[in-house]
Amino acid sequence: MTTVHQWTDGTFLVVTKGALESVLLACTGTDGTSITTEAAKMGQNGLRVLAYGYRILNQLPADISSENLEKQLHCAGLAGMIDPPRKGAARAVADCRRAGIVPVMITGDHPETAAAIARQIGIWSEATDLILTGVELEEMSKHDLVQKIEHIKVYARVSPQQKLRIVKTLQSKNHYVAMTGDGVNDAPALRRANIGVAMGITGSDVSKEAADMILLDDNFATLLKAVREGRRIYDNIRKFIKYILTGNSGEIWTIFLAPLIGLPVPLLPIHILWVNLVTDGLPALALAAEPAEKNIMQLPPRDPKEGIFAHGLGWHILWVGLLIGAICLGVQAWAIRHNDPKWQTYVFTVLCFTQMAHVMAIRSPRYFLFRQGIFTNPLLLGAILLTFILQLALIYVPVLQSIFSTQALSWQELGGCILVSLLVFHAVEMEKLVRSMRNAKGRVNVEPS
Repeated sequence: MTTVHQWTDGTFLVVTKGALESVLLACTGTDGTSITTEAAKMGQNGLRVLAYGYRILNQLPADISSENLEKQLHCAGLAGMIDPPRKGAARAVADCRRAGIVPVMITGDHPETAAAIARQIGIWSEATDLILTGVELEEMSKHDLVQKIEHIKVYARVSPQQKLRIVKTLQSKNHYVAMTGDGVNDAPALRRANIGVAMGITGSDVSKEAADMILLDDNFATLLKAVREGRRIYDNIRKFIKYILTGNSGEIWTIFLAPLIGLPVPLLPIHILWVNLVTDGLPALALAAEPAEKNIMQLPPRDPKEGIFAHGLGWHILWVGLLIGAICLGVQAWAIRHNDPKWQTYVFTVLCFTQMAHVMAIRSPRYFLFRQGIFTNPLLLGAILLTFILQLALIYVPVLQSIFSTQALSWQELGGCILVSLLVFHAVEMEKLVRSMRNAKGRVNVEPS
């Protein structure tokens, strides 16, 4: 930036400030080596360095432009400004790394300043990490950049056009890129990135329009909160689908297989309607309030191309649905064999209770229920308790008995239905154990190689 100030004697003072490299090009008679060395020392201490040049004119040129004013300057010196990282920035970078997110710094600052800040907050921490300036990036071939880009952690003196090149190169390596920016010239990179993040306080309107999301407090640590919340929401969507489709699968197997093995149709239409509206509905909605799992930010990012049924979700729906159907049909066959007229009530009750057992077991695909915490989702507990009470009302309230064609069960019979239903809970918990043992075995096999 250049400003012009008129003195009382009629002369004009022209003052230019900017990046050292740019100001030195406009200066004459200046020892560029010594001042560059001094700027590097200031940058190593984390200071943002500005150079100042000046000249005195007896009269202004007819064409007042940067080309006519910013030349034949005398170097006035350097100014170093401390712009320390925000509190919590280093912790946020460390959390990023644990979550499988690789933070990269792209700045217009001097390389020494960028390197100092990057070291302070942990972005530049490995021996293989590289720093690249905009000039070096401009001279680097496409092939060389593709080969080295995963090791470059700091870009200094980078232009907005080069930001766009960085984004495109990372995407060519199948990386999912989130780019932050605040200026008008950042818009192309924000638009090209998989997730463009504009600054809500300092960001321009153009950058906000180009971005996918706006960071209202301009705080990098807030992005980690967004990642955590996004992972929690996605996990809960998978749990919702797992619960609903597994329950429906159990109903289908129960109704479909009964005639094939010589049993009467086990459920009435009103029973199916009740299960779909109440037994499925209330706990499924409560799953949306499931808190994030304890290690959610230590897991690697999921592949954006993977389907919702990945990681065994489809297999779980199939085998647990079959298990629910087998339990219901087993109870039905046992009751009919013993000439128990309450067999339909048994099947109806067991079908409802197995789904309650299932929803408690799938709260976490990794942790056992007691490690996850029974009371960490009070809404789900409330939904299960309400569903249990409503199911008891169908069994014991005379008016509802006539509507739903149920019969009152003795406490022993009710206890038997509950115990049989818990088989689903223990089976799903056993699935977690088998999966953890398999994963542990895989890690052991991989490490020696």
